[in-house]
Amino acid sequence: MHVTLVNVHVKKEHIDDFIEATRLNHEASTRESGNRRFDILQSSEDPARFVLYEAYTSADDALAHKDTAHYLAWREAVADWMAEPRQGVCYQGLFPKG
Repeated sequence: MHVTLVNVHVKKEHIDDFIEATRLNHEASTRESGNRRFDILQSSEDPARFVLYEAYTSADDALAHKDTAHYLAWREAVADWMAEPRQGVCYQGLFPKG
């Protein structure tokens, strides 16, 4: 399993906008054939900080996600709402298996 944790810091005035745009991306992403999880987490201590937990069957499936219309729309919508560039870190998922 290919997992990416994406750390996002949003400008405070765009938190609600980011949540709505990310909800739409989440809903479409969970319908992708290679998707296993697509969780959106918001910090309890700083509501402007989020983690997107994206798990795909393979690195190819994760890469295909970046070509979907919903991801491209999300990326364009949220670009100006970032307080700093988002950072993705890739992991190999060990458990649960596939």
